[in-house]
Amino acid sequence: MKGPLFYSKILLFGEYGIIKDSKGLSIPYNFFKGALKTDENPSETAKKSNASLREFVGYLEMVHKNSPDLVSFDFDALKADVTGGMYFDSSIPQGYGVGSSGALVAAIYDKYAQNKITVLENLTREKLLTLKEVFGKMESFFHGKSSGLDPLNSYLSIPILINSKDNIESTSIPTQNPEGKGAVFLLDSGSTGETAPMVQIFMEKMKQEGFRNMLKDQFIKHTDACVEDFVSGNVSSLFGNLKQLSHVVLDNFKPMIPVKFHDLWKNGIETNDYYLKLCGSGGGGYILGFAEDLDKAKKALKDYNLEVVYNF
Repeated sequence: MKGPLFYSKILLFGEYGIIKDSKGLSIPYNFFKGALKTDENPSETAKKSNASLREFVGYLEMVHKNSPDLVSFDFDALKADVTGGMYFDSSIPQGYGVGSSGALVAAIYDKYAQNKITVLENLTREKLLTLKEVFGKMESFFHGKSSGLDPLNSYLSIPILINSKDNIESTSIPTQNPEGKGAVFLLDSGSTGETAPMVQIFMEKMKQEGFRNMLKDQFIKHTDACVEDFVSGNVSSLFGNLKQLSHVVLDNFKPMIPVKFHDLWKNGIETNDYYLKLCGSGGGGYILGFAEDLDKAKKALKDYNLEVVYNF
């Protein structure tokens, strides 16, 4: 048995900000993917995944009990498959900010949810919000609290524009230009990041008035501008706003940036060769980079492996 593939995602803009109603833009990233599988001779990794799925099933039963009108699953089929050794076979790295648990949640919903909302129907705002709520409840098993956006992106496999908490829509982004010099890329920090502790640090900082003001007046302002520029294809304005955003993150989100990247981050802002920003909650995993001239960025970051996500 092998189920359909579900892809990783990249939140290009909106990390932390969407908690406080900033705009956000999330895109599928087809380089990494996962699917539900069963094998005759499961590996150790498969056995670990299966054990985690067993716990997840218990959690989903609780979700259904507490919110019977929100979502129901074919628990008989799900339990039978998990007992039969089903696991999630995934190339999506965990703790890297590219949505490993999101793809798993999407796969389980797709296969076992009853009366599910499908990708083929007319996706009204209400349906998107319902899906987001269902996925948020499901993914909270892995993160403590989830917005539901990662599974939503993985399930629909289309870019999602977040206007505010209660206003999300599918969107289109400008077609990539394979000949273009500019690019969005991923930089591997070489370590994994844990979402929960990073969000905890953020929530602690939110208790300070100065931090709250910075978030509203600078971080959210530049994030919203970046989203609007990216969706409308306004590249020159985008890089101006990216520089500001990168600066604000370096000044105010230092605990979320691995220490060895502080100088690299600053160097990008000073030379304009590239601008870095958090990918997901930070603390490790991937860092997102933007460059108007990818060759320049590659030279400046020659010690690192860059994965291009999108070409301008």
